[in-house]
Amino acid sequence: MIEGFRPDVVHTHSAKAGILGRAAATAAHVPAIVHTVHGAPFHPYQGRAAREAIRRCERWAALRCDALISVADAMTELLVEADVAPREKFTTIYSGMEVEPFLNSAQHRDAMRRSLGYDDHHVVVGKVARLFHLKGHEYLIEAARALVPQYPQLRFLIVGDGLLRDSLVADIEAAGLTDHFQLVGLVPAHEVPKYLAAMDIVAHASLREGLARVLPQALLAGKPAVSFDVDGAREVVIDGVTGCLVPAQDADRLAHAIKSLIDHQDLRTQMGEEGRRRCAEVFPHQRMTQQIRALYERLLTGKDSSASTSAHR
Repeated sequence: MIEGFRPDVVHTHSAKAGILGRAAATAAHVPAIVHTVHGAPFHPYQGRAAREAIRRCERWAALRCDALISVADAMTELLVEADVAPREKFTTIYSGMEVEPFLNSAQHRDAMRRSLGYDDHHVVVGKVARLFHLKGHEYLIEAARALVPQYPQLRFLIVGDGLLRDSLVADIEAAGLTDHFQLVGLVPAHEVPKYLAAMDIVAHASLREGLARVLPQALLAGKPAVSFDVDGAREVVIDGVTGCLVPAQDADRLAHAIKSLIDHQDLRTQMGEEGRRRCAEVFPHQRMTQQIRALYERLLTGKDSSASTSAHR
């Protein structure tokens, strides 16, 4: 199929497709081959043998592309340290999006909170993620167990679905927190800004991400973020400026960070506004596509120059 189409560029994403796509593109002599690293496919929560096998596969595939795009500087650091590819092969390009729906989400706040059953006195902590392993919902439940006795007005809004739904619901019930948690399931992407508008604080307790899209989305919506300090989170959640970073797997520190934002509404507003300003500059999809196009052109121009030089020898 690639040979019949004869593209100038093949750009792959994700681990399995990235390896197969780069191999196929190399076999078809595609002029420029690019792969985007959204998150390292090898990580500390895998077995050692599996992690090493995947790392070796990534290194093999990296030799078969001209450039690697990282969605965060943290991905470059991780893969360079793992000897997947040299630093000069990487370019950081943040994953862009339609920023306007998030920037304008405040108009939906009152109606959305009423529809979800929240009053003005409720402080709503939200999490947007699949209900899946390593997404860290259990740490948020543990933090809630410590916070709710102090703040009965606290509510937790969980957006997303997945195979852990039943077990998480059971954990919430066992903790006596049923009245404080609302799981709304999977929602259409265009509805996410409305749900973010209903929140006061966004919590992200995932144990591994390249750069979770919900973090810039939350900040674009003017919501401070509390996140585990993993991978690219610190590139948008600037501790004490746009939110709070806490050590991964530390439910006590997660609770403490949320508490500090519950207690200080003015700080929530300040952090949210600063996050909105920063992310509005970095995450428009037009910026991302412009940077990717420039990379394509640079690679193709370089190949043309090399071919021309060889032809004149």
